[in-house]
This record gives sequence, structure tokens and C-alpha cells, in this order.
Amino acid sequence: MGVSQVSLPASEGPEGAEPDDESGLPAERYLDREESWLRFNERVLELAEDESVPLLERVRFLAIFATNLDEFFMVRVAGLLRRMVAGFPVEGVGVRLPRQVLDNTLELAGELTVRHARAFSERINPELAEQGIELLRWKELSGEERDTLADLFKQRIYPVLTPLVVDPAHPFPFISGLSLNLAVMIADHKTDATVFARVKVPPLLPRFLALSQNRYVPIEDVIAAHLTDLFGGVEVIEQHAFRVTRIRDLEVDEDITENLLQAMERELVRRRFEPAVRLEVEDTMSDGVLDRLVTELGIDKRAVYRVSGPLDLSGLSAIADLNIGELRYPAFVPSSRAVPEETSIFTSIAERDILVQHPYDSFAASVERLIEEAAEDPRVLAIKQTLYRTSGQSPIVDALIDAAEAGKQVVVVVEIKARFDERANIAWARKLEEAGCHVVYGFVGLKTHCKMALIVREEPDGTLRRYCHLGTGNYHPTTARLYEDFGLLTADPAVGEDVTALFNHLTGYSRTGSYRRLLVAPDSLRTGIVSRIDRQADRQRAGRRGGIMFKTNALVDEVVIDALYRASQAGVRIDLWVRGICALRPGIPGLSDNIRVRSVLGRFLEHSRVYAFGPDDDEDAQLWIGSADIMHRNLDRRVELLVQVTDTGHQRRLRRVLHLGMDDRTSSWWQDADGHWVRHSRDEEGNPLRDVQETLVRERRVRSADD
Repeated sequence: MGVSQVSLPASEGPEGAEPDDESGLPAERYLDREESWLRFNERVLELAEDESVPLLERVRFLAIFATNLDEFFMVRVAGLLRRMVAGFPVEGVGVRLPRQVLDNTLELAGELTVRHARAFSERINPELAEQGIELLRWKELSGEERDTLADLFKQRIYPVLTPLVVDPAHPFPFISGLSLNLAVMIADHKTDATVFARVKVPPLLPRFLALSQNRYVPIEDVIAAHLTDLFGGVEVIEQHAFRVTRIRDLEVDEDITENLLQAMERELVRRRFEPAVRLEVEDTMSDGVLDRLVTELGIDKRAVYRVSGPLDLSGLSAIADLNIGELRYPAFVPSSRAVPEETSIFTSIAERDILVQHPYDSFAASVERLIEEAAEDPRVLAIKQTLYRTSGQSPIVDALIDAAEAGKQVVVVVEIKARFDERANIAWARKLEEAGCHVVYGFVGLKTHCKMALIVREEPDGTLRRYCHLGTGNYHPTTARLYEDFGLLTADPAVGEDVTALFNHLTGYSRTGSYRRLLVAPDSLRTGIVSRIDRQADRQRAGRRGGIMFKTNALVDEVVIDALYRASQAGVRIDLWVRGICALRPGIPGLSDNIRVRSVLGRFLEHSRVYAFGPDDDEDAQLWIGSADIMHRNLDRRVELLVQVTDTGHQRRLRRVLHLGMDDRTSSWWQDADGHWVRHSRDEEGNPLRDVQETLVRERRVRSADD
């Protein structure tokens, strides 16, 4: 699809057409997922605007908002445009037409973009200045500072700049996605010609250049101030910063008889030339220059956003990393109590299942320790593990390599199609292969997203025992300090048999009919969840109290949502803790008046998925944790798993976390039937409500002090 082909179809059918639906439920029962995602990012922005949050953490939330919105356009808006051009309907069931979805998406994204820029310029940047952290524009600098930057420009910046002029001999240059650029109009008085030129800001240089301690200037301001050095002998009439976002979803034909690794590498190169889906410009840009960019890029004018500079505030993450303790969340050291340190981790797991919750429980002292001890233990015969995302310096990958070099059988299922981590995962796959690990890339057409590790160990009595870790988050030591996730360490034979069967399915295409303590997508996860929802509805109709509590990142799948609606109609109390997208409409009389939807955002990214069926005190109640959100991609196009948690103490612990998140005395956002979220952070007297994350941090601190 060429740049000029990103356009809207001329006709989309009758307005307000209703889908053919035999469920008996209202046609307008789903919220637009694109708007719901934008509402999630709006909650991130509200944290940046919240003066009770430490200042540098508010700066970080500004950067997170910007990065999130970049990904939204690269993936969701890009996918919507592709579907419309190809004549496909919008993904999911709803009454909105594709044009209406796109119009609403671009309008709301524009409003949030402007609000984000204003939050920085009118609120956070002045507050940073009050704390001695200054982000200045060129006109605010002293003469001495300008001289210093002039020297820096000549030595470090000028040599790597390439001005590109557009004239009959030089076509409009390709603008790479997410690059920061200057659009420059120059006048050559010898020829009386006015020419457009583009200067790309070098991406490997700092986004904000340091003048002195805690005093910074955007790099594009320095380049703009020295354009005459680039365009000697001509007059610079005007210059403005701009930024382009391009489609960034990979399309790999997995049916061709080609090595998937090579196909991915080729696709990564091709991806840089995808069509543009968004154009951000400084609000000072003239109409003439803007029209030139819009025409050359072939971009929809509704996806053009004028904002006050500087652009690309994702670069604020460097400012948020400043080591000024009083402007950040208090330091927190994860607890290492979950797994006893004085005994072998295998002894501890053999005695009882262990439930860990990161980052409150140390990832290094539990999951990393399990893989590292397995690599060193001469009794361990085999290690099998899935890797969806991991860090640049990964102790787990190093341990797997050590295990392979020690002669153990090591099997690693690497998902090289993990969005935005493709290149890193390709590098890990090659490194693991070179060390002698058996590397598998999963199934054609499916991403392997489940988080599991299996260790086969010969016990002192000569028997073989399987030790497993099943989690809700990635094997990524860096994000394990920032993401909230649960993990189960177990030697339960039923789980071991299930995980063994699933690994055999992934590596050998064996067909397993059923599992004892797992629900696995795409075969049984949706039906397993729906059947358990229906069971709670049946209980309620039979006069026995039912109950459902979910904690998930996203709730979009229509089949599951309809099951929840039917359970609500039966009288089941349903509590949904959803971090991001939620297409369910709560609180509608006769449909969802027994459903509450809450969201918690804060210091850590709420990432765990927990599914509870049945009242707290019911002996038949079930709790499941795992990698799957309630989305089409998770249930249909990924290998996912949920594992049943059977230990009663672990069940109580999981339910307590769920109740904390849903409690009216907890700071959270509440969703209404129209998809709007209202923040509840203070009580009637104006006092702050409970912070779930800080509560769990304090509890770990108390336990550490007791030790």
C-alpha cells in the first residue's frame, strides 16, 4: 500500500445499521475499543497532572503518555486505516461505522495531544524550574550559554547533519517514522527561488542537551539556531519542527518455505518505509509549509496535530531519571522472603507451592534464582522455557546458556514476533542457538505469549520430578521491578504433566485433548472462562450466591462480555479491575447493573491477570492466574495459559488483592456506561484514599523489618 493510497472509502452503508444479533442483548452494548484505549492514556495523563505525585514521576508519566500514543498510532490507527482501505470491517462487533470510529479516534487523540503539550508547558515545566531543573528554549539562554552550544554544535552536531533540499533535481526525501525533523524554507537571492529543505535531528544524540547541572535545551533549538552554517549563502526564511508516525505492524508470510528468522529480519528492514499515519508540527508552522508536508506525505488532514513545542516528549524520560530523591517515589527494595534463602529452592518448592507477586517480591530471589540453580544443579537434566520479552543483559538467558554448555537439555521457545522487541529477540535466539540450546519459534499464525518454565530433576531416590514456574509477566528482570505480576512456583505433578504436554505441543506439534490445571488458548481458554461464568449464573438462578472477580489489562472479547452480561442479568455480583481497554458498559439497568469496573494506575504498571469464580467462602470457588487478557488476539491468535491456584492461603491472598483494588476506599478510576472514567482519589473530607501499591510496599517493608 503506497503513501497516497491511505484514504477513506467513499461509502460505508447506512448510518446506524445494527449487526445481526441473536443474543437478545442490546446492539449498543459494546464500547469502542479505540476510544477506550485513548481513555486509558488519558488516565496516564491525569497522573502527570496530579500535584500529589512526586514531580519527576509526573515527568515520567508525560513521557509514558507520549510513548503510548506513538504506539497507538503505529499499530491501532494504522490497522484501522488498512482495514478500511482493504474494505474490511472494523475489528469487533459494534454499531459504529469505520468512518465514525476513525473520526472519533483522531479527534480525541488530537484533544489529548494538545492537553499533553499544555500540561508540560503550563504546569510541569514551571514546577521543574521552581526545583532548579530548567528546560529552556534558545531565546531564554544567556550569551555565554549560546557560545558554549555553538562550540558543541560545530564539534558534535554539525558533522552528522545532512540538509536535504527539494528542487527539480532532488525529490522530497523519505521521512523515517518517529524521527524529529526541521522543515526549513530558504531563499536564494541570486536565483530569486524559495526552496523547501529538511534537516533530520540525529536520533543518537540526547533529546535534551545539558548546559550545566539540571539545565537543558532541546537539541532542535540548537540546530535551528545554526541553520546558516548548513545553508551558507542563502537566507533562512522560516524553520519549524515536525515529526511523522508510520505504520509499524509486521506482516510476515509464515506459510512460505523460508526460515522465519530470516523473514523477520527482512521485514524489519522493509518496515521503515511504511505509510505515514500521523503528523505532529509546532503550532508556529505556517500554512504553506504545513500544506507542503501534508501533500508530500499523503497524510489524512485529520491526523495532523499542531502543538506548542517541544515535540516528542517521550525524551522526558531522561529528565525523569535524574537522581533527586525527594522528587521521586521513595526507594523500595523488594522482599526476598517468599523463597527461604537457607535451603535449596527445589526443596522449598517440593514442600509447598510458592506464590510471588512482583515487584513486591524479588524477581531475582525467586524466578531468576530458580533458573540459575537449575543451571548449576548436577541433578537437573532438562530446562524448558518460553521467552516473549527479556532484557538486554538477561541473567536468565545467561543461565540457560550455562545449562546448555554444562550438557543439560535446554529448550527455549522464543517469540521473535513480539511487537517492538523483534530485533532483540532475534539476537537472543541466535545467541541461544550458538550455545547449543534447542530454539523453537512456536506455531505458524500464533504468537507464543504464555509464561512458563519447566525443570526436570532427578531426586536423590532416583525418581524424576518436574518443577514449574507459571507467571503473568515476562522473564524480564528490568520490567519485573516496574510491572506488577504474579508467579506460581510448583512441583505439583498435575501441573508438571500439563506443562510437559504444552511444551511438547509447542515443540513437536503433539495434540493434547485436555489439561488438568491449565486453560490454554486458542483451544480451551475462551470456552473455559465462559463456562465458569455461566456456572456462576446458574448458581445464582438456583438460589445459591454466585460471584465473579477479574483483574486484567483489557476486556474486549464480545463472547466473554456477553457471558458477563448474562451473569449480571441473573443477579451475579461482578467486579472487574481493568487497567486499560474495557469494551463492556457497566451499570446499565437490566443488563449490567450488577457489574462494577475499576482501574488502578500508579507507580507500578498493573500487569497481572487474575480470574476468580465463586464467592470468597465457597468451597467450589476457583482462582486462575496467567498471561491472557480478554482480547481476540489473546484468545484466538496466541498460545496463552491460565493455571488454577489451589492452595487456600494463596487463594485468600489473591482475593485480598482483588478486593483492595475494588474497595471504595481505594484510590481508583470508575468507569460509567458511556466509557468515561471518573477518578476517586479523596474521601468526603478531602483526605487521600488508600493507594493499593503503597499499601503492598509498606507491608513488605514491615515484613523485612520483622526479619
